[in-house]
Amino acid sequence: MSVLTLKIAVDLAGQALAAGREAHCAPLTVAVLDSGGHLIALQREDGASLLRPHIAIGKAWGAIALGKGSRLLALDAQQRPAFIAALNSLGQGSVVPVPGGVLIRNGEGKVLGAVGISGDTSDVDEQVAIRAVEGVGLRADAGGGA
Repeated sequence: MSVLTLKIAVDLAGQALAAGREAHCAPLTVAVLDSGGHLIALQREDGASLLRPHIAIGKAWGAIALGKGSRLLALDAQQRPAFIAALNSLGQGSVVPVPGGVLIRNGEGKVLGAVGISGDTSDVDEQVAIRAVEGVGLRADAGGGA
């Protein structure tokens, strides 16, 4: 597979929401972006708060923008806050540097897109994202640690 289709993106979002319910997560929002950072699918569970869609998109967008899972962006934010501030300025505030943004790779390692999840703790969001990506038969790249 070389592109992330709408069908796969919707399936991935469904997998994420199902994994979230199984784990008794707070209401989640799932954003799936293609390799160019364009939104393909967005699903917000009943009860998810107002900014969750923006946060989920920001987690995924940051992963695509820098080619690494948002867990590594969180480390960058701690170690190089000026860089993350500049990145957010360039990206018009679009990067959310906390775990929960996971790159989606095919079997050969090519980045097809990213999924961002927001609603529970960032670590739980990331775990749900990984389960969802793997649930559709693709490789999740969270940036280490998960």
